Amino acid sequence: MVRPDRMNDNRLPAACEQVPVGLTDVDQLTAAITQCNAVIYCAGSVRGRKAADFSSANIMGVKAILEALKRSESAPPLLLLSSLAASRPELSDYAYSKHAGEQLLQGHPDLAWTILRPPAVYGPGDREMLPVLKMIRRGLLAHAGAADQRLSLLHVNDLVNAVITWVSASQKCLHQTYAIDDGTPGGYNWVAIGEAVSEKKFKMLKVPHFILSSAARLNLLFSSLLGYAPMLSPGKVRELVYPQWLGDNRAYTEATGWRPKLDLKQGSRQLFDE
Repeated sequence: MVRPDRMNDNRLPAACEQVPVGLTDVDQLTAAITQCNAVIYCAGSVRGRKAADFSSANIMGVKAILEALKRSESAPPLLLLSSLAASRPELSDYAYSKHAGEQLLQGHPDLAWTILRPPAVYGPGDREMLPVLKMIRRGLLAHAGAADQRLSLLHVNDLVNAVITWVSASQKCLHQTYAIDDGTPGGYNWVAIGEAVSEKKFKMLKVPHFILSSAARLNLLFSSLLGYAPMLSPGKVRELVYPQWLGDNRAYTEATGWRPKLDLKQGSRQLFDE
């Protein structure tokens, strides 16, 4: 399913049939999923200056797909790609919207669903993590959180494989929520991230909180004046400095057999050297 204004997207494999569907159009969604063996909900909003900017994809779209599934005579299983941020809904409008989307599923024990909470995902085509990794590669590691902040990461290839694995094991994951990562116990601190990504010495630069917060407030003001959806906001700053964002693969591996193949060092080498 693709947005009606994004038909014939040449980034998708040729074997994919692209079906134009409005994300909150329950009739269109119902017609589309009657032909499906499984539904994978990848839609999401990560930028915005107010709660409503995140609601359309992260809450209302989830609500619509659930209604469509309820209408189906034989509803296929649903996988919701959520976020680790959903575990801390008080931090930001984004985190709250992800949490609220999960809550909608949890209100439907009559449907077959699973929730995956990936951490920060990186890989080819990435617009958020890739610039940070490139800067580290050049020798500068700028970080907002404390030096001992603990972060889980996941290469996009491993996330895709986790989704593919679910398709054949969905019945073993009914009504479960899994926070997955690249398998590094306890995640990474910033020194470990630098050592994994950079092949040379790197300089660490702690961005003062007041500078980051001031930039976020200014960005929010300019976005309101100029009409764009900001990535950096006061809520995002709270996410960036939170002490730890950690996954744990044990439950998902036990249920499905999935295991990640790329830690950050291997993933960075694949990303930059191939």
